[in-house]
Amino acid sequence: MTQPILTAAIVGAETTRAQNPNLPITAEEIGIEAARCREQGAAIVHLHVREPDGRPSQRTELFARAIEEIQKRTDVVIQTSTGGAVGMTAEERGQPVSLKPEMATLNCGSLNFGDEVFENPFPLLRRMAALIRDAGVTPELELYELGHLDNALILEKEGLLTRPFHVQFVLGVKGGMQPSEARVRLFASELPAGSTFGIAGVGRHQLSMVRLALSLGGNARVGLEDNIYLRKGVLARGSWELCAEARRIAGELGRELATPDEARELLGLRRRG
Repeated sequence: MTQPILTAAIVGAETTRAQNPNLPITAEEIGIEAARCREQGAAIVHLHVREPDGRPSQRTELFARAIEEIQKRTDVVIQTSTGGAVGMTAEERGQPVSLKPEMATLNCGSLNFGDEVFENPFPLLRRMAALIRDAGVTPELELYELGHLDNALILEKEGLLTRPFHVQFVLGVKGGMQPSEARVRLFASELPAGSTFGIAGVGRHQLSMVRLALSLGGNARVGLEDNIYLRKGVLARGSWELCAEARRIAGELGRELATPDEARELLGLRRRG
């Protein structure tokens, strides 16, 4: 097994400070939190940004400031979101790709997302995949359902994606696939040869999915974007505390987390900035 890569999703688009007051909002807060997560074993920071009033945003200027603050403090791989928030246009969602981060996410299909619909029709998928490809950015494929992998394979046939695939199974969203070992094993067995996979478990599933991912030779994602609790009824003091718990689980399993540079080598990335 290769070294597992831990991603910290530190902001997101849905979590609010009313839910967890430790959510970082400003560029400086994001930079500080990214460095804390790195100290606890994270190699990648999955990045969303917010307006000063806390509203989710995809503005290039806000991403640029946050990336600058992260790079002042740490060497993590920066992975920008192109998912943004439910209801954003394709133009809004694609803005951070112009900054040419090392990685960017590509959501590979539509789904019910709580009481809303997260729309990712093929015209949008093609547009976003081409944007990421033409910027020379490595995509991480966000798969909420097994059919989303089939969508990615269609994009590959159309020349918009190339192998190896770097995949994140996002499990536990209300309206999407729920987590279980059998489903994860099926998902992983369907991936093209040479692909890497990680699991982002939502809510109470987060840390159990870390254990499952690492036991199956995959990678893991934790952070306040997906889960605000360290354990039932106890708010996490930040994504860094969830990273520390993931590192503890890795230690129990005899797995040493990859450093950012080791993650770059495993994923075929070239460091920027």
